[in-house]
Amino acid sequence: MNGFMDKLSEKIMPLANWLGQNRYLTVLRDAFMLSFPLTMFGSIIVVLNNLPFFSDELKGTLGNLLGNGQNATMSIMTVFVTFGIGYYLSQSYEVDGIFGGAVAFASFLILTPFFMTTEAGDTVSGILSLDRLGAKGMFLGMIAAFLATELYCRVTKKGWQIKMPDGVPPAVAKSFAALIPAILTLSVFLVINAIMVGVFNANLHDVIYEVIQKPLTGLGGSLPATLIALFFVQFLWFFGLHGQIIVNSVMDPIWNTLMLDNLEAYQAGDKLPHIVTKPFMETFTVGLGGSGMTLAVVIILAFFMKKKQYKDIGRLALGPGVFNVNEPVIFGLPIVLNATILIPWILAPLVVTTLNYLVMAAGIVPAPTGVSVPWTVPIIASGVLATNSWLGGLLQVVDFVIVALIWFPFLKALDREVETDI
Repeated sequence: MNGFMDKLSEKIMPLANWLGQNRYLTVLRDAFMLSFPLTMFGSIIVVLNNLPFFSDELKGTLGNLLGNGQNATMSIMTVFVTFGIGYYLSQSYEVDGIFGGAVAFASFLILTPFFMTTEAGDTVSGILSLDRLGAKGMFLGMIAAFLATELYCRVTKKGWQIKMPDGVPPAVAKSFAALIPAILTLSVFLVINAIMVGVFNANLHDVIYEVIQKPLTGLGGSLPATLIALFFVQFLWFFGLHGQIIVNSVMDPIWNTLMLDNLEAYQAGDKLPHIVTKPFMETFTVGLGGSGMTLAVVIILAFFMKKKQYKDIGRLALGPGVFNVNEPVIFGLPIVLNATILIPWILAPLVVTTLNYLVMAAGIVPAPTGVSVPWTVPIIASGVLATNSWLGGLLQVVDFVIVALIWFPFLKALDREVETDI
C-alpha cells in the first residue's frame, strides 16, 4: 500500500505544485481575495435588510436606506476583480500595479455597453447597467483584465515609455511612464469594441455571457462537477497539498458568479437559480470544521478514543476546529498519507454534499441566498446566515452526524491498531 501511495504521490505532486504556483491562477485567487472585505460588508447589509422576522414594509424601508451598501460592494464585484487582476498580474511582472489595475479596469469598461433596454423594449443610452459590473460581466471582466494587463506589461517591458528627468516627482514620472503603454492597450480594446458594434452589431458582454459564462456556470454548478471538485480537494490534501487553494483557484470564478446570480434573484424576490455557489461550498463543506468536514472527527478524537495521543490531538484541535481551521488534525493525526483513514476522508464530504444538494433541490431546505458568509463562522450560525433560515443550521447538524457515523469505525480501528502495536 505504501509503495502504491509513493508512486501516486510522484505523479500527483508535480501537477499539484504547478497548479499551486501558476501565475494566472495565483493572480486570480488574489484578485478575488481583494474583493472579500467589500463583499463581506455587502453581505452584512443584505442580512440586516432581510432578517426573517422583519415585516415587508420594514424590509422595503431598510432597502431604500441601506441598499447602497450592497450596490456599491457585492453588486459590482467585477470592478474589484478586474482591478485586482491588473494589479497583481502587473506586480508579478515587476510593473507598477496601480497603473496595471487601472488599465485593466478601463479596458473592461471600453467593452461594456453603456445602454439599457427597458421593459417596454426601448433603449436608453448613457446608462451603465449594474449587472454588467456584477455577475453578468464577471467572465468578460476576467478575460479583458488578463489580456489588457499582459499587453500593458509587454509594452512596458519593451521600454516604450516617456522617461522624465531625475528631478521630477516620482508620481509624475510614473504617470508619464505609463502613458504610452496605457494608450496602446486601451486603443486595442477600443478597436475591438468598434468592430463588435460596427460590424457585428453586438457587444462582447452578451457574446461572452452566452457562449462561455452560461455554459461554464451551468456545468460548474452541477452536482457531478461539484463532487469532482471536492474529490480533488480531499485527494490533494491527503498528500499534504492545500487542496482548497488549488481547486478554488480554478472553481472560484464559477462559484462566485453563481453566488452573485443568487443574490440578485434574492434581492428581487425571485426563485434562487442555483444551489451550488461559493456560500454553499463554504458553509456546507468547509463550514463543518474545515476541509474534509473534520469537526466531528475532532470531537470523536477528544472524547471517544482510548489512546492519550489521540485525545490530546482532538482537544488541541477542538478550538481551531470550531472556527473551521483544521490543519492541527490534518497534520497531527495525521490525515496526510494515512491510508487507514483515506476512505472516510474522501467519502464523507461526497456523501454529505450529495445529501445537501438533493434536499435543497427538493425544496426541503432553502438554497444559499448569495450572502457571503465568512468560512470561519461556526456550524449552525453559518448555515442560518447563508440560507436566511433555521433549516440551514439544522442541515449542518444532520451533516455533522453523518460525518461522525462515517468516520467513527475507521477511527476506532485506528485506535485498536495503536493498541495492538503497543
